[in-house]
Amino acid sequence: MRWTIVDAPLDSSGAGRGEERAPAALRGAGLLDALAADDGGRVDEASLRGTARDPASGVIGAAGLVRAGAAITARVVALIADGRRPLVLGGDCAILPGVCRALPPATELWFVDAHPDFLDGATSPTGEAADMDLSVVTGHGPAAAIGCDGALLDPGRVHLLGHRPSDDDSGRVEVARIDPAIHQVTAADLLRQGAGAVGARLAAGGDGPAWLHLDLDAVDPRDLPAVSYPEPDGLRWPDLIALVTPLARADRLLGISVTDLNVDEDPDGRHTRRVVEVLAQALAA
Repeated sequence: MRWTIVDAPLDSSGAGRGEERAPAALRGAGLLDALAADDGGRVDEASLRGTARDPASGVIGAAGLVRAGAAITARVVALIADGRRPLVLGGDCAILPGVCRALPPATELWFVDAHPDFLDGATSPTGEAADMDLSVVTGHGPAAAIGCDGALLDPGRVHLLGHRPSDDDSGRVEVARIDPAIHQVTAADLLRQGAGAVGARLAAGGDGPAWLHLDLDAVDPRDLPAVSYPEPDGLRWPDLIALVTPLARADRLLGISVTDLNVDEDPDGRHTRRVVEVLAQALAA
């Protein structure tokens, strides 16, 4: 099945950081041609302006997030209903709730990220919805970020992969909040088991539809420094390719979201071009 590329340039800081321009940069670097993909256009409502935190929820731009999420949901629903396979380009991880509302409740989520994204409006030091997207979609985050209560996905069908738990106060709070039903494979464990073996096992082991969410800060900053919140000791490019390739080729995969390329940190575009090369290698039919 061909990919259909959709731009969702949501930056949940509200400050117009480089994540907002990442979809256009990836297109400019040749992603559509590299994947022989269809063009699904741009979700124009997927933007946020203003850095004030909502006093009730602690989330930046709560009302704007709900509007953006609804627009992303509508686009993904339409594409899946039309028999297409979306490749949604963020923006940051705040696009995930909008994506997940478009998915069947029994969908398995493969969540590849340097961070667990399990804070909430009270514990997040930034108030960015990208700090708390996984907690939101599993029913542990502020409802204000999606406009409804309850979990969008079953935590027991979520696989958190490639994270590097931080040992500072905020990191310890975040780890303590993670739903124990979520399956976790840290970056260290993933490398120890073999990224390709983990990807192959997940691809073959489920019994329902799946979605892959890839935050590019899962990649070690030695290979990709052009992200907003880099963490050491991550996956190298060959590890990421080995993990993603079997997941991307799984028949039950509904689609993929890719987030957190910060083009402000890539002035000559070489990291953007490398991301295109890696995606082309891992996602090619």
